[in-house]
Amino acid sequence: MHTLYGIKNCDTVKKARQWLDENNIDYQFHDFRVDGLTLAQLNDLSRRVEWSALLNRSSTSWRQLSTEQQNDLTAEKAKALMLANPTLIKRPVLDAGDKLIIGFKVDHYKIELL
Repeated sequence: MHTLYGIKNCDTVKKARQWLDENNIDYQFHDFRVDGLTLAQLNDLSRRVEWSALLNRSSTSWRQLSTEQQNDLTAEKAKALMLANPTLIKRPVLDAGDKLIIGFKVDHYKIELL
């Protein structure tokens, strides 16, 4: 079974969930705000894709960080920021077992999942 990570009120996550439901693809939804994010989960995600691909630099959460927090990012610093504020992670993140899909685009989901 796949795991879809995100936040339930995010419009893009809602679209991804609707698409998965309409295409009868089994998944478990993991809401960062409700279910949290562990270091082990973040390490697994960042082992499978570059940490910079996970970090959403266009989010409201990113803009609320100080310049000091935003500058001179390393993998460890970025992970600490994402752990403290999981809304910094691009949404949704779909763990499809052998692949990790960041974001939602219908064509990409069709290619990867159907």
